[in-house]
Amino acid sequence: MEPHILSILPFILLLLSIAVLPLTAGTFWSKNYHLVSLGLAGVTSVYYLVISRGGDLLHSIEEYVMFISLLTALYVISGGILLDIKGIATPMRNVMFLATGAVIANLVGTTGASMLLIRPYIRTNRIRISAYHIIFFIFIVSNMGGALTPIGDPPLFLGFLKGIPFFWIIGKVFPQWLAAVVILLIVFFIIDYREFKKQPEELEQMEIRAKEKISVHGVYNFLFLAAVIGSVFITKPLFLREAIMLTCAFLSYKLTNREIHQRNHFDFHPIKEVAWLFIGIFITMTPVLELLRIHSGDLGITTPSQFYWITGSLSGFLDNAPTYLTFLTASMGLEGLNINNVQDVMRFLETNSSHVIAISIAAVFFGAFSYIGNGPNFMVKSIAEHQKIRMPGFFGYIVKYSLVFLLPLYVIIWLVFVR
Repeated sequence: MEPHILSILPFILLLLSIAVLPLTAGTFWSKNYHLVSLGLAGVTSVYYLVISRGGDLLHSIEEYVMFISLLTALYVISGGILLDIKGIATPMRNVMFLATGAVIANLVGTTGASMLLIRPYIRTNRIRISAYHIIFFIFIVSNMGGALTPIGDPPLFLGFLKGIPFFWIIGKVFPQWLAAVVILLIVFFIIDYREFKKQPEELEQMEIRAKEKISVHGVYNFLFLAAVIGSVFITKPLFLREAIMLTCAFLSYKLTNREIHQRNHFDFHPIKEVAWLFIGIFITMTPVLELLRIHSGDLGITTPSQFYWITGSLSGFLDNAPTYLTFLTASMGLEGLNINNVQDVMRFLETNSSHVIAISIAAVFFGAFSYIGNGPNFMVKSIAEHQKIRMPGFFGYIVKYSLVFLLPLYVIIWLVFVR
């Protein structure tokens, strides 16, 4: 049974609440955001259980459990790893840090890289930390860096599970990935260099004289991190993967020296905020994705350019993994091919690779467009705010940064690689 168009209202109201209430009713929102999220999720749940079928709702809840289990495990385990970096917080070193994060994102995922690196990144820039430092971290490490492997970002992992070979994507999107990361790093360097030169001369000289040193504490937590990444490939039985992840998180938390948690400013507030908000997002977006799936063939989307822009636009505000799968299914459907048939997937890669490339890079790259475009975005924002860094609101992020820096980048990628 097709959802009624009005069933998307809770999702729209939740997005508006996330965007508007922190600015207009900050005290109310900080105390009641979880109730707003659960209330709107409850409306959608009642609709599915009473009026419509519950299958898609159960699938959304299953995806949420997978999502929050992974984020919780990576958050807790990374909180037990202390990367102590001392030295010159220069623009070039920041560029190297972000570039390294972009590479690491393909090995431990954008979530893993974000949770591992955001705290040392904040500490090393603590003298002059600003919102743009965090936002470019979200752009590069939390999103675009993970475009090369199925481990890098959830949409690509779904493609791998459907039959796309593990190393196929890196061979096809490396030029796009390199162009996007390099362009953002250049823009960041220009901004950071300008701000760096505004420092008082004595502060700049103090940083220049600082001795470079990197030390790592809580090294054993890398074993838990490896176990979590390895468990991602477990698909049966249901929730065994999540049980392994949460067990690793529990053991990491219990075994980690309290001093490491203190120096990392570790507590559970950021993951609690993400958990409450995203349960609302996952449930209320269920009818939105279902309507997209049902009517994707009626949208008249047939070219790589069209798939790039529509997949990207929706990935900026919906979960990019099901959005990727929805339009990959629609693209294959144009050729009469079934996404659940591995032979059909391989045939489609041979004949229509440009469609898969456009959908893949759009799902990953556009995830940076808003705080809710990709799971790590909101968590990085929450960690930064918890360490007293003033971050822009939902609309401020989009207007001051995404439209200014990301939209031109998306156009360049489209003109050079997709069109």
